[in-house]
Amino acid sequence: MGKAPDVRVRRVYDAAQRDDGSRVLVDRIWPRGLGKDAAALDEWCKDVAPSTELRKWYGHDPAKFEEFGRRYRAELRDAEHTEALRHLRELAGQRPLTLLTATKDSDISAAAVLRTELSGA
Repeated sequence: MGKAPDVRVRRVYDAAQRDDGSRVLVDRIWPRGLGKDAAALDEWCKDVAPSTELRKWYGHDPAKFEEFGRRYRAELRDAEHTEALRHLRELAGQRPLTLLTATKDSDISAAAVLRTELSGA
């Protein structure tokens, strides 16, 4: 059995680190006030982001995070999301993968749910 992929979550507004590996923005909406060059990302994978309806329902309310995670994991199984998730799995298998989000509290973000899905934790 191989080792678990190295998947991290960081804010897209933070400076890139040398060991970030592939830097992928996983938000559906481009981060406010951030230029494309300043983002220093390898790609923008908006197809893996939660649906607009789910994102608006959640509203980053910490009390809703557990239910948000359950609903988001269900969305990740639908046809719209599976290809994007497969792509992220491939990237994570090649080198470290840093999932970028504009969310202020990345511990209760969609990127955190994705990290768990991708690392098998």
